[in-house]
Amino acid sequence: MMRFTLPRDLYYGKGALEQLKNLEGKKAVLVLGGGSMKRFGFVDKVLEYLKEAGIETKLFENVEPDPSVETVMKGAEMMREFGPDWIIAMGGGSPIDAAKAMWVFYEYPDTTFEEIIQPFSFPTLRQKAKFLAIPSTSGTATEVTAFSVITDYAKGIKYPLADFNITPDVAIVDPELAETMPAKLTAHTGMDALTHAIEAYVSTLNSPFTDPLAIKAIQMVIDYLPDSYNGCMEAREQMHYAQCLAGQAFSNALLGIVHSMAHKTGAAFSTGHIPHGCANAIYLPYVIKYNAKDKVAEGRYAAIARSIGLVGTDAECVQKLCKKIDEYNVKLNIPKTLKEFGINEDEFKEKVAKIAELAVGDACTGSNPREITPKQMEQLLTCTYYGTEVDF
Repeated sequence: MMRFTLPRDLYYGKGALEQLKNLEGKKAVLVLGGGSMKRFGFVDKVLEYLKEAGIETKLFENVEPDPSVETVMKGAEMMREFGPDWIIAMGGGSPIDAAKAMWVFYEYPDTTFEEIIQPFSFPTLRQKAKFLAIPSTSGTATEVTAFSVITDYAKGIKYPLADFNITPDVAIVDPELAETMPAKLTAHTGMDALTHAIEAYVSTLNSPFTDPLAIKAIQMVIDYLPDSYNGCMEAREQMHYAQCLAGQAFSNALLGIVHSMAHKTGAAFSTGHIPHGCANAIYLPYVIKYNAKDKVAEGRYAAIARSIGLVGTDAECVQKLCKKIDEYNVKLNIPKTLKEFGINEDEFKEKVAKIAELAVGDACTGSNPREITPKQMEQLLTCTYYGTEVDF
């Protein structure tokens, strides 16, 4: 038996934020990131709508990019003091992911972070609050997923938390928020969305329910991402919807080793944090070549290629798909290798074996279409560092 879970309500379109006026409740905590939502006036709008709904609201602000365990615990403590019946998170993936994890510790103060690292091991939520998510970026789709990524900086590890309990109750996908994204963020989040859809389509847990969502998302990203990156707001709106479709697909089909690698390299190097979408964009073509050695996976990558107008044998379609992704990375100013990104070679060599081991143990590896050993993962990561061919 398999399961397919989405938010109960998804409101979308320009001005969808106004739906907050109709929310029923008494108290809400609004979880926010670094301040852009305030600067662009969206926080004031939300507070006004919630006031109209008769809901008292407190802010938890300044959730950092790649939120930490400490931030999560601080937010949960604030929630326990205030006692909200709604947790509302607005912004990029970071505040929404952080708020999801806060939700657990708000409702279950005695639970430890270690207890929820194991996928699908969460206690039953909605004992005290429901969850509403409002994304401002077009990539993570955390507003519709059963996932949250939290970083333990002491260990230098990103943990993808997974449980259908943390799928939001309500998502508001208002493209006006996405209009504020700078170009680089548009590029990274767009390639994150493409990776989500491609990995969901080839995942071992793909299904007739997830495949149409994944394919439609891929087609929309291919159609709209370059124009969105170049500032076209009509394309930006379509990208906001495309990433949400991709999220619905991967939340139910799960992901693969592109994400395993991105999770375990993002915070691993002293020469600079690798933004999640950028890491995915770098790794995606290499992983496709690795996975396509499996005949079933090769056929599914070929189906993706054909859905965006590429033609040829399965093997030719896989090559053309990788070439297309490489071309998009060039258009979006995303480097081709970790070396080009600026990761120090000596540090890479020193850490790659351990990173490979951690990546194989990542929650996303289990649904990858081709099995991988730590040694193969080390080889694959080395290919992504130097830009060498994947021939194993």
